[in-house]
Amino acid sequence: MSTSGIPSATPPTSAGSPAASAPAPRLTAMAHGGGCACKIPPGELEDAVAALAGQSFGSVLVGLDDGDDAAAVQVRNDLAVLSTADFFTPVVDSAFDWGRIAAANALSDVYAMGGTPVVAINLVGWPREVLPMELLSEVLRGGLEVAQEAGCPVIGGHSVDDPEPKYGMAVTGTADPARLLRNDSAEAGLPLTLTKPLGVGLLNNRHKATGEVFESAVATMTQLNRAASHAALEAGARAATDVTGFGLLGHLHKMMRASGVGAVIDRAAVPMVEGAAEALRDGFVSGGTRRNLDWVRPHLTAGTGITEDDLLFLADAQTSGGLLVVGEVPGHPVIGETVAGSGITVR
Repeated sequence: MSTSGIPSATPPTSAGSPAASAPAPRLTAMAHGGGCACKIPPGELEDAVAALAGQSFGSVLVGLDDGDDAAAVQVRNDLAVLSTADFFTPVVDSAFDWGRIAAANALSDVYAMGGTPVVAINLVGWPREVLPMELLSEVLRGGLEVAQEAGCPVIGGHSVDDPEPKYGMAVTGTADPARLLRNDSAEAGLPLTLTKPLGVGLLNNRHKATGEVFESAVATMTQLNRAASHAALEAGARAATDVTGFGLLGHLHKMMRASGVGAVIDRAAVPMVEGAAEALRDGFVSGGTRRNLDWVRPHLTAGTGITEDDLLFLADAQTSGGLLVVGEVPGHPVIGETVAGSGITVR
């Protein structure tokens, strides 16, 4: 962990600039929530998107029904096009790192479906009278760096003048229609693999409150899920999702519900990012995390010795989290298993 200070922007000095007499505010201070923790709660969101139900197109392989990470449309017998969009408010105060994290998070939706990103466009909301445009350039530079690592060109985008800064990408990808990783393809009796540690939501919330910089969280959030996706496909996996704003429990619940099976989670096997245990102990739990747990609780059974803090950790709203794969993925921890029935048991 580094606590060496908060990166600050150098404001423009042109006459009449609102930022000319003072440094730009911390990015996280300008947002009501941080990263994927600012998502609309899962229950409310499902109610809202129900208005889109009833569409019938034979080419749509994966649509709205099961809350998958991206839409999949078949364009040839051997080719599906994937489409997704993801953007959020600042999760860190470094504009460059925010751009990197947001890009990795948006690209993850394609990897979570077993696909390859082929093109991205930027989505920007920017308070142009409060934050200097040079800072936006740093956000875009960070996003481009991660997209280039993924081999995905970033071409254009759309921006609006917005009192709260927001950044992300719309990403188009491709996949083999016969090898999609889906929410509705889980079977009972298989291990559950998690490819990144949990707890970045706790550290992001602490960062927003205190200004402390957690390098372990930034490293986790900027790591692409490309290698994990390839490994899952090589291992023969058919069901997967990425763990983001609804937390491990929320995304697991959606996948188990879509597949008609249940799950058991071994709390001691779930990896935790460095510093998250202390952030949990000190109460840096976001409102989004608490809403995640409230949503899943009716479908949750806590075993002997499982505390409320354990459940909050498992519901922690992640930003650019790892893949949750039904099946064993070499090199990553197995955290539980799928079972016949329904609901989630934490032991």
